[in-house]
Amino acid sequence: MSSADISKIVGYELKDRPVTWLKRDLILYALGVGAKETEDDLPFVYDPKFAAFPTYPVVLTFKGDSPELNLFAERMRGDKLPGFPPVDPNRIVHGSQSIEILKPLPLTSGDGWKWKTRYTGISENKSGVVLTTESVLADPQNVPYAKLYSSSFNLGMKITGDKFNKTIAGPPQAKLTPKTKPDWVYEDQTSSSQALVYRLSGDYNPLHIDPAIGQAAGFGGVILHGLSTFGFAARALLKVVGGNKPDALKLFGVRFTSPVKPGDALQTQIWEVGPGPNGTTEVTFVTKNLRTGKDALGGGIAYIVKSPSAKL
Repeated sequence: MSSADISKIVGYELKDRPVTWLKRDLILYALGVGAKETEDDLPFVYDPKFAAFPTYPVVLTFKGDSPELNLFAERMRGDKLPGFPPVDPNRIVHGSQSIEILKPLPLTSGDGWKWKTRYTGISENKSGVVLTTESVLADPQNVPYAKLYSSSFNLGMKITGDKFNKTIAGPPQAKLTPKTKPDWVYEDQTSSSQALVYRLSGDYNPLHIDPAIGQAAGFGGVILHGLSTFGFAARALLKVVGGNKPDALKLFGVRFTSPVKPGDALQTQIWEVGPGPNGTTEVTFVTKNLRTGKDALGGGIAYIVKSPSAKL
């Protein structure tokens, strides 16, 4: 297959998908990313002060418009792409994820909300093929509420058998992590049942519940969803930089660098790197797995409205 063939993928748009959510879905997501019985987590789990956690839209690509369980392999198989061979869902790794929050979410969607996706990049090297998608969450009037970029790494896949790269759009990239001491550090604890809770938001990949599949994949058992760790890091930034205000976080992105197991402790280290757009502060961050000592999330970037209480 030639590079001209796989170039057709870039810019290819999928059919719009309907998406829906209820308050219950927002609460389940907050619990799945570590919300606890503390005053600063109450706005995301308790109705009288309720608000949607800002990174919630990341689950909608899995959940769609159904409250029921779904078959993960079917979700990952997805649409047939021009010039792209069939994929093995068991050989796909989530490489990176970002979300730009354009407007606060309503607490229930109602009908007519759409998930709009196009492919904006493809890269092939000796290790496999990376695909990048841009997704937009839009309301019934086509007003965008969030823009997301996600990259997936198809391990060992060969298409042209050579190096190839074409990209037309992508998220802002993080500044290099400073060598200095972090400006803020926040530690949090996942629970032994963290993956059991997070999967109820719509990602039913059996890797996160069946120890035999985790063993076969070389992880030594069940691992936590990368997007759960993603949410833990977003909560850390909101707490220590954004004054725990739901609308403080405007952009949040990471690379997934090593797995986390349910029950592991996490430490998010955050550095202020300068002003961001529209009155925000730009920060870079890493989230470490304290059990392994490795970075679970790297290349972290966020634009966040810094709270006056967020002391350097």
